[in-house]
Amino acid sequence: MSTRQIKLWEHIGIGLIISWPSGIIYTNQTGGTTCLAPQLEGIFVPLRNECTEKELTLISPENDLWDYFTNGNWAGTGATSGLDIEDADFIDALLTRIRLFPDICVDRGRLTESHEAWVFVSITGDEPRNPPIFSGFEPYPRPGVLTWQHSD
Repeated sequence: MSTRQIKLWEHIGIGLIISWPSGIIYTNQTGGTTCLAPQLEGIFVPLRNECTEKELTLISPENDLWDYFTNGNWAGTGATSGLDIEDADFIDALLTRIRLFPDICVDRGRLTESHEAWVFVSITGDEPRNPPIFSGFEPYPRPGVLTWQHSD
């Protein structure tokens, strides 16, 4: 059987890949100009992305992540050597602001494997909205990846 793969290269906004035995491999271009292509089997869930009707402007946490990784300490390098505690704190604060933390939080044990647009997270429960965007992926905690368009 051939591998089922979905390339998220054209996806706009932030999304969560929930690690799950789906038979579908998700990949994205990540790591700035290095253009890495990590993969994870799972289920992809777009998160907190909206667009203004008239101006067609993206309203997404992706904008904050783009600014952080292109204008901050990483200056567009892609953080391919791994993230640090400051990066994890920034991303967790962003997840708090969009009401996903603590149900989704940066997996601090996998910071060296994480980089721009591919951040390993721990999913500790169903999405907190009513009705939830995703639910029923027990047992928790479950690994996942936050991903978005990178800065190349």
